Amino acid sequence: MAQRPVPIRVERSAGGVVVRPTDEGPFALVIRDPYRNWGLPKGHLEEGEEPHEAALREVSEETGLTDLRLGPELVTIDWYFRSQDAQVHKFTTFYLMDSDSGEPVPQLEEAITECVWVPLEDAPKKITYENAREVMKVAIQAVGERGKKPKSEVERG
Repeated sequence: MAQRPVPIRVERSAGGVVVRPTDEGPFALVIRDPYRNWGLPKGHLEEGEEPHEAALREVSEETGLTDLRLGPELVTIDWYFRSQDAQVHKFTTFYLMDSDSGEPVPQLEEAITECVWVPLEDAPKKITYENAREVMKVAIQAVGERGKKPKSEVERG
């Protein structure tokens, strides 16, 4: 008897790598998710929402930060997982974001239990998920390239 193919559902989400300058160098924000793993804030796109809008909304909701400035798109990652009786192919677009003020507060209703700032260069070692570590490495490169631009270019974006 032939097996019925498992339906594939596509999901889209967006998130951010939040960077904060300090006297000790740039720091990145990482969160502890419902599975007790360290990762990056992200979430589903709502109806009619663009990825960059969802990224800002989700990062703000999951971390409590309101001083967020959207930077460039970093990368889109994808992976498969099983949810009930469907195979899910999830795509998540990440953006570089800056935040100069405010203390992060985890969104406990979504089971985000911690938000911590770590030195940007150390962030990949803190992150549990391989694909999120790769996102962080792209962010580190983007921050490094941004730091090489003349100040007038950085101010213009």
